[in-house]
Amino acid sequence: MSSTLQPQVFQFLQQVKQNNNREWFNANKPTYQAAHDNFKAFANSVHDLMSLHDELERMKLHRIYRDIRFSKDKTPYKAHFSGSFVRATKWRRGGYYFHVQPGASMVGGGFWGPVTADLKRIRTELAADAEPMRQITAAPAFIETFGKLEGDQLKTAPAGYPKDHPNIDLLRYKQFVVRRSFTDEEVLSSDFAEKVSATFQHMRPFFDYMSDVLTTDENGVPIE
Repeated sequence: MSSTLQPQVFQFLQQVKQNNNREWFNANKPTYQAAHDNFKAFANSVHDLMSLHDELERMKLHRIYRDIRFSKDKTPYKAHFSGSFVRATKWRRGGYYFHVQPGASMVGGGFWGPVTADLKRIRTELAADAEPMRQITAAPAFIETFGKLEGDQLKTAPAGYPKDHPNIDLLRYKQFVVRRSFTDEEVLSSDFAEKVSATFQHMRPFFDYMSDVLTTDENGVPIE
């Protein structure tokens, strides 16, 4: 199976969007399986490339079946393929995510749902000295690749911080994520796996900084 994504992947995803029901899906299971196998081969190629510049614990390919129990949208299938990589050991923080969808393919990474203790630790660090984070997000490679830091933010200051804190723009973040979009032409190109791996590699200054913060206390002492 080719590690280059084939047009059949987009063709299937477009078809499932237009025919999002179990009868159609069951009748087209072989088409789904071929598209999924191609996506899996691509993901394995990305994993191999990633292993050259980071240590990964595992790769996860997300199921196409939607959890509709608590959703108003009752369509049973996703119209995209996606997956993620988990970094190895507690000392490497940050998650990698990749998403293939006609007209909406992207690669992302960061901290989608920091637990309360992690969010508190990040804010403590940013309140004391936000310059390292500002340097990372102002670096030409970061701006060229991701544009800016993204994520949900509070409308006001978090508890315990004044609204006029000099770093209030960063303290408001509840998530810390970055992403890069790709055109359909880029996704189907022979070097897309390399582009995805390189994009993830550009996240490393951000991940390394956050990993250092989240694995040490306020005095920089490693947390056991």
